[in-house]
This record gives sequence, structure tokens and C-alpha cells, in this order.
Amino acid sequence: MANLEYLNKLKQGATNWLNWLNHHNQFNIDLINADLRGVDLTEVYLVKADLTGANLTNANIRGANLTGANLQFAQLSDVCLHQANLTGVNLQSACLTEADLTGANLIGSDLRVVKAQYANFTQANLIGTSLRQAQLPQANFIQAKLNRANFSETNLAKAIFNQADLSGANFFEAEAQSASFYQANLYRVNAVSTHLSHGYFLASNLLEAKLVNCDLRWANLSYTDMTQANLEGAKLRGANLRGANLTGANLRGANLRGANLKGTNLSGANLQGVDIEETDLNKAILTGAIMPDENLHF
Repeated sequence: MANLEYLNKLKQGATNWLNWLNHHNQFNIDLINADLRGVDLTEVYLVKADLTGANLTNANIRGANLTGANLQFAQLSDVCLHQANLTGVNLQSACLTEADLTGANLIGSDLRVVKAQYANFTQANLIGTSLRQAQLPQANFIQAKLNRANFSETNLAKAIFNQADLSGANFFEAEAQSASFYQANLYRVNAVSTHLSHGYFLASNLLEAKLVNCDLRWANLSYTDMTQANLEGAKLRGANLRGANLTGANLRGANLRGANLKGTNLSGANLQGVDIEETDLNKAILTGAIMPDENLHF
């Protein structure tokens, strides 16, 4: 149960709160199940605070320092965490629906199983963050830092990752239908068995990406760099790969039926067993490619 004295002091503002903490040497902050709905906590000091199950709906926590805090099962719907420091925070199973985390620092935080539909993570730092099995449909990750982030088994339907850095991120078995990755950096991303149908990848970097058995049906992959990508067994029916660079890519057993490969660079690519029925290969570069019939193209 939250300490009532803590609650009263918190509501007096960040400066009074910090002065009180220093004066009383109170740094084991117990705010378990606290009711802080709509409270202004701008720039407040809550380092290592225990906010397990707290209700912070509509609270303003802009610029606050919550390093190492425990927000497990907390209610954070419609909360403003703009530029907040959430390094190493435990947000497991928290509710962040429509929360604003623009520019927030979440390095190394635990966001497993969070519910964050429509949440705004624009320019947020989520390097090394775990979002496994989270619910993030239509979340906004524009220009976010997501290097090595774990999105495995996560719901990312219609999420926006435009110009985000996702190098080394893990999307294993994620549900990301109709998600947008315009100009995103997906270098060496793991998207094995990921559902990305109708995704938008225009001009994105998928260099050395692992896309084995990935569902990319009807996706827009035009002008992407997929050099040395592994697309073995991938579903690419109806996909737009116009002008894409697939030099040295492994497409063995992939389904490219009805795909647009106009002007695509497939130099040195492995196309063994690929279904290219109704595929547009006009002006495609096939130098050194291993064709579906296993013959080398010259």
C-alpha cells in the first residue's frame, strides 16, 4: 500500500518532493497501488520507486527520472512521459495505451506483455529493450532507436517504424501486418516466421536480414537493400520488389508468384525452387543467379 505521506508530498511538486526526500533521507519510495490519476509529476524524482500496480492515468510525468523504477502492472493510459528517463524500468504487463513517450529513454527496460495500442514512441531510445509478447498495434516508433530490441511474438499490426534504427532487432513470429518501415534500418534483423504481409518497406535497409519463412505477401519492398538477405521459404506472392537490391540473397524455395521484380538486382542470388509464375522480371539483373531450374544465369 502506498505511503500516504509520500502521496501528499508528491502532489506539492518536484522541487518540494526532492527537498523533502533529501531532508528525511527517504529514498525507498513506496508507491505500490498509489492513485496518482491526473497528477502533475513533471520532472519528479522517482529513481527506484516501487509503483507496482499504481494508477497514473492522464498523469503528466514529462521529464521525470524513473531510473530503475518498478511499474509492473501500472496503469499509464494517456500519460505524458515525454523526455522521461525510464532506463532499466520494469514495465512488464503495464498498460500504456495512448501514452506519449516521445524522446523517452528506455534503454534496457522490460516492456514484456505491455498493452500499448496507439502509444507514441517517436524518437524514443529503446536500445536493448524487451517488448516480447507486447500488444502494440498502431504504435508509433518513428525515428526511434531500437537496436537489438526484442519484438518476438509481439502484436505490431499497423505500427509505424519509419526511419527507425532496428539493426539487430528480433521480430521472431511477430504479427506486424500492414506495418510501415519506410527508410528504416533493418540491418541483420531477425524476422524468421514473422507476419509482414502488406508491409511498407520503401527504401529500407534489409542488408543481411534473416527472413526465413517470413510472410511478405503483397508487401512494398521497392528500392530496398536486401543484399545477402536470407529469404529461404519466404512468402512473397504479389510483393513489389521493383528496383530492390537482392545481390547474393538466398531465395531458395520462396514464393514470388505475381511479384514485381522489374529492375531488381538479383546478381548471384539463389532462386532454386522459386515460384516465379506471373512474375515481372523485366530489366531484372540476373547475372550469376542460380535459377529455379538450378541452372546458372549468364
